[in-house]
Amino acid sequence: MKILSVFFVLSLASLFVGGASAADAAAGKTLFATKCRACHGADGQGNPAIAKAMNVDLKPFSSDEVQKKSDADLKTIITTGTGKMKPVAIAGADVDNTVAFIRTLKK
Repeated sequence: MKILSVFFVLSLASLFVGGASAADAAAGKTLFATKCRACHGADGQGNPAIAKAMNVDLKPFSSDEVQKKSDADLKTIITTGTGKMKPVAIAGADVDNTVAFIRTLKK
């Protein structure tokens, strides 16, 4: 009986700890299209007109420089901004999904 109780508790705990689904790149693509595309382009290569107007060097998301960043670093950049980039108003799974989409833009 004690073994069954322990098994039940561990099973229940796994629902809360390990039950989170993996990030959804397709959902991230939708968010990217609405929140990021204007500056970063539909394919993550950057919008030259915006880069020129803001006097910034937008790195393509397919570049090694961007792809080598950790997921945590990308999430921080998205949610807090960097340089002239303002924070994007998304959180939680939406940030994870956006990072998952950015990861699909590798060379």
